Amino acid sequence: MNRGKITFGKINLKSSAPTSSTNDSAEIPSTSTEATVSGFGSFGRKDNAQDEAVERISAELDNSKLQEVMGISGFGRKQAKQFDINEMIQKAKQNAPKAAVDEKAIIDPDDERKGKDDDDDDDDEEEDEMIGPVPTAAGRGATDSRRKNADKEEDDSDDDDDDEEEDDEFDEDAPINKLPHSHEVEMRHGSKAVIALASDPSGVRLASGSMDYNLNFWDFSGMDKSMKSFRSLQPCENHPIRNLSYSFSGDMMLVVSGSSQAKVLDRDGFEKMECVKGDQYIADMSKTKGHIAGLTSGCWSPVRREEFLTSGMDSTLRTWVFAKTKEQRAVIKTRAQGGLKTIPTSCAYNRDGTLIAAGCSDGSLQTWDTRKMFVHTTHCIRDAHAKGADISSVLFSYSGFQLASRSMDETLKLWDMRAFKKPLHVFGGLFSRYDTTDCCYSPDDTMILTGESLPKGTQQANLYVYDTKTFGLVTKLPITDSHVIRTLWHPKLNQIFVGCGNGIIRGLYDEKRSMRGAKLCVVRTHRRKKESEIQGTTQIITPHALPMFRQEKTRSVRKKLEKDRLDPVKSKRPDLPITSGQGGRVASSGGTLSSYVIRNLGLSKRVEDDQDPREAILKYAKEAAENPYWIAPAYAKTQPKPIFNSEDEPDAKKTKTE
Repeated sequence: MNRGKITFGKINLKSSAPTSSTNDSAEIPSTSTEATVSGFGSFGRKDNAQDEAVERISAELDNSKLQEVMGISGFGRKQAKQFDINEMIQKAKQNAPKAAVDEKAIIDPDDERKGKDDDDDDDDEEEDEMIGPVPTAAGRGATDSRRKNADKEEDDSDDDDDDEEEDDEFDEDAPINKLPHSHEVEMRHGSKAVIALASDPSGVRLASGSMDYNLNFWDFSGMDKSMKSFRSLQPCENHPIRNLSYSFSGDMMLVVSGSSQAKVLDRDGFEKMECVKGDQYIADMSKTKGHIAGLTSGCWSPVRREEFLTSGMDSTLRTWVFAKTKEQRAVIKTRAQGGLKTIPTSCAYNRDGTLIAAGCSDGSLQTWDTRKMFVHTTHCIRDAHAKGADISSVLFSYSGFQLASRSMDETLKLWDMRAFKKPLHVFGGLFSRYDTTDCCYSPDDTMILTGESLPKGTQQANLYVYDTKTFGLVTKLPITDSHVIRTLWHPKLNQIFVGCGNGIIRGLYDEKRSMRGAKLCVVRTHRRKKESEIQGTTQIITPHALPMFRQEKTRSVRKKLEKDRLDPVKSKRPDLPITSGQGGRVASSGGTLSSYVIRNLGLSKRVEDDQDPREAILKYAKEAAENPYWIAPAYAKTQPKPIFNSEDEPDAKKTKTE
C-alpha cells in the first residue's frame, strides 16, 4: 500500500521498451527531449518502478489528456482512508441488539462441552475474517450464567415476543387506526331529521338544521356534558333547512332553505343579508336578479371571502357577493343532453376556487371554470349516475385530484379529475332515502365516509368508511336505529359528526388523536342554577338605636321577591281586564276616541262629557284670585294697584212724562 513520492515531470514512452524509457529519463534527463512526448505534463517516479507502475502511469497520462480537454489543469490526489478493523468490531458488539433466547437454541451442557473446542475454533476463524457488524444468532456463545437462568429468560422472552407481535399488529398508518371512533357523544337537536350540518374552521361552534325549520347553534367551549345548544331559531320561517356552510374565516354562515332566497347570518345567528328574489314571469333566467324557485344547495367560496354559490330548482347556479344584495354576480345554466333544462341538486367549489361542480337530476356531472365565461362546461359526463336519481352530494378532495359524487341510485362514485371520463371506483348497495345525504373525505384523503338510510327489515343504519387507494371497505360503524344523512369530519378537531333521521347528532372522537371539541364538554359537570338563595349575614340587634342608625331586618331573597311580586309598580303588572260593560277600555274612558285621548293623555284630571266648560273654568276663579301663579306674580312690583268702582250704577233713566 505504501507508494513512493510522486512528482511532476516528463516521461519518454516507447512502444518497444517501456521500462528502459523510464530508466533513461530518470538517469539522463537531456535525452528526454529527443524522444516524442505524448501529452502535456505527465507523471514520473524518481525511484525504480516495476511494470505495474508503468501501466498505472500510462493510465494517468490518459486522464491528464482528459483534464486538458475539460480545461482542468490537474486534480489533487486523495489519501486513502484507513480503517481500524478491531475498533469497528468492538463498536459493532456494543451496538448490536441483544438476541432473544429461543427454546430450540438452548444447548444441553453435555452436548456443548463436546463441541466446545470446535465452536471456539470456528468462532476465532470467523472473527478474524469478519469486517463490520457481527450478526447476532440465537444461542451463539451462551455463557454458563445464561444456562443457569435459562428457565427465567425463557418466560421473559415469551413475554417480549408477545409484545412484539402486538406492536406488529398495531400499525399507525393503517386507515382503521386513523379513524377517531373510540368514544361517542350524543346531541339532541329535535324530533325530526337533521338534514344540514356545518362547523366553523376553528372547530369552536357547530350548526345543525332540520326538517322542523329550526337552526341550532352548539358551542363546545361553553357546553357541559348535558350537550344542550345555546341558541335555536327559525331563520327561514316555515322552510326546512337544506344546507349550511360557514365561510372560511368563520364569521358568516350561509343558510340554504326550501325557499328561493338564501340568507347570510353572523356567528350568533343574526341576519346580515337576504338574497333577492327573481321575477318569475321572465323566461330567460339570466335576466332575473335571483332565483325564482326553491333552493337545493349552496356553499362559500374557499378563496374569495365574500362570495358564495347557490343552486335552485329554476335550473340555474348563481354566484353572489355579500356586499351586493340586489343582484347576483353570475348565472350558470344547467342543460340536459337535448338542450332542455335540468335541475342542479348539489354544487361545490374545489379547494382552489377555480372549478364549480354540479350534480344534476338527470344523472349528469358538470363543471365550469371560474376564470372563464360560464357559457360552456369544462367537463360534462351525462351518464355519471342513473337518470332520474338526484345526485345528493358532490365533493372535491383536499388535494383537488378526486371528486366524489353520492346519488340516490344507491351508489357512491370516485372520479379522477385528470381522467374524468370513467369513475375510478363505484361503491354500491348504499340505500338513500333523503336527497341531502352526503359524503366527506378524511383530512389526509385516504378515506371517504358516507351514510345509509335505514333499509326495511334492519335494526341499525351504518356509517361506511372506504379506502380511496385500495377501494376496500375499512370498517362499517353502526350509528343509530334511524337514517344516517349528514357526515362531517372536522380536520382540526379530528372528530366526526353524524346527523341522523331521529333528530340526534352523533359525535365520534378518539381520546388520543382528537383535540378539543366534544372532549371539552364531556369533562364538565352540569351546574344547576339555584332560583333562590338565603343570605346568612350577621345582624346586630339594637332596639334603642335612633331611627337613622337602625338596621333593617334581614329577609331572605325569596320573601323579598314575593313582596315585590305583590307590588304592581315593581312587578310591572299590566292593567287588569274590564269585567263589565261594552266597548272595552275605550268605552269606559269616553264615548269617542278623542275623549279617550283627552282624558288619558291630554288632561291629568277626568272631564265629564256632559259638564259645562264655562263652569269648569270658573271653578278655578277663586283659587286663581287667592293664589295667583302665572300672570299676577310677574307684575307684582310694577303693576299699579287696581281701583274698582265701588259706587252703584245709577238707575236707569226714567222716561220723561208729559
